[in-house]
Amino acid sequence: MFGKAFFLTAAEAVEPILEKNPTSAFWDKVKELVATFGGRILSAIAVLIVGSFVVKLLSKGINKALGKTRLDPAVKKILEKFVKALLYVILIIAVVDILGVSMSSVIAILASCGLAVGLALQGALTNLAGGLMILIFKPFRLEDYVEGSGVQGVVKDISIFYTTLLTLDNKKVLVPNGDLMNATITNYSSEPIRRVDVDYKITNDADAEQVKRVLLEACANTELILAEPAPFTRMTAVDDDTYIFTVRGWCKTADYWDAYFNTVENCSKALQDNGIDDPEERIVVRLQKEDA
Repeated sequence: MFGKAFFLTAAEAVEPILEKNPTSAFWDKVKELVATFGGRILSAIAVLIVGSFVVKLLSKGINKALGKTRLDPAVKKILEKFVKALLYVILIIAVVDILGVSMSSVIAILASCGLAVGLALQGALTNLAGGLMILIFKPFRLEDYVEGSGVQGVVKDISIFYTTLLTLDNKKVLVPNGDLMNATITNYSSEPIRRVDVDYKITNDADAEQVKRVLLEACANTELILAEPAPFTRMTAVDDDTYIFTVRGWCKTADYWDAYFNTVENCSKALQDNGIDDPEERIVVRLQKEDA
């Protein structure tokens, strides 16, 4: 009933105009619309066509400029898409402004949409930003052995959202880039050589000079330990009835673990061959006199 009444009312309102001169009234209305909006529509179409052509030219120029930089290919691709999208947004805003739409309303809508998307994708955007920072500043590279966000491993892949680490026991761990960039990162592969540190407990009745000589010779003769920088051996601490001797030798970064295990084995054998006791193998008995 309501729909029928509405159409009857509209028909009654238009009927007097059509009875006078229906064709003339229609074309007058069309002319009025064309006069009011025709110029703006044509201008908007022209700006859209020319602007699209300009955006393509600018995108090609930006792509060539980025191609000459040393940025990671993934970063280049993201920047290309971002700049292109930004140029199209500017073009659309210009077209909307020509059509006479209130820019304050458009900006309010865009801001609301941006806020909603930002809240919904907060974690993803954090990882995206972290991925871009890693790809741009390169705190580590593929095949580097790193520690960060509580994980150690060899870097196998750096994507926009995650970094893939392969642990020493062959576990694949995907670390969110946002967490990784907010953590302290230790890159064990950044330098060509690393230092091997091994501590030994020796009983306090041993000859300290002999111990230093034995450990230094053993470290210097250890496979994969470099002659320069020279190995180092000193007493570094005293713990109850024991002395702590520290052995330090340098090796190539790629040989670290082999050099470490070789040092432990070679120095331990040298101490044993020279009759220098390990305090862990002794039982210490103390006798205390009681006052009468």
